[in-house]
Amino acid sequence: MPRVVSGKCRGTVLEAPKGDATRPTTDKVKEAIFSSIQMRVPGSAFLDVFSGTGQMAIEALSRGAESAVLIDQAGKAQQIISKNLEKTHLKDQARPMKMAFAEALKLLGKKGESFDIIFMDPPYAMASAFAKTASELIKEYKLLNEDGIFIVESDADTDISTIVTNMTCIKSCKYGSTLVTFFLE
Repeated sequence: MPRVVSGKCRGTVLEAPKGDATRPTTDKVKEAIFSSIQMRVPGSAFLDVFSGTGQMAIEALSRGAESAVLIDQAGKAQQIISKNLEKTHLKDQARPMKMAFAEALKLLGKKGESFDIIFMDPPYAMASAFAKTASELIKEYKLLNEDGIFIVESDADTDISTIVTNMTCIKSCKYGSTLVTFFLE
């Protein structure tokens, strides 16, 4: 079961769906990501794409992010996200969106919304294609604020830095079978 690692909700155990339809980011990987971006989180606008349990956005809010949007098209995921936002008392700062990620990014862009941190944890089998599409939409709709960061989680064998060519890769970190790649615009 995922848990909130740090901040005002530290230690809260979050709900996760049974089965393998959702693959929550491990606590080790989550801690490493947030250690890398800790100075960017307070006061930030956070976008969690393929949110699953909502744990990455919840972690950001727990650590002082101002707001979060959580995108996942799966009905079961949205139920879990709602439960976890209730459990952590963060629902007033969060906005779940039940729709396909590309449509959600376009909608956010058309509304003029932008983010300081965009985190994406797509199904590993589709990580390359989805990361490429997301990066193109992020640029087209100006979804990333100046000095914002785009983070993609994938399997360790998928080099996202060669797929996302319209942003600057600042680092890639391997954690067992997981690769986390960080981009600046």
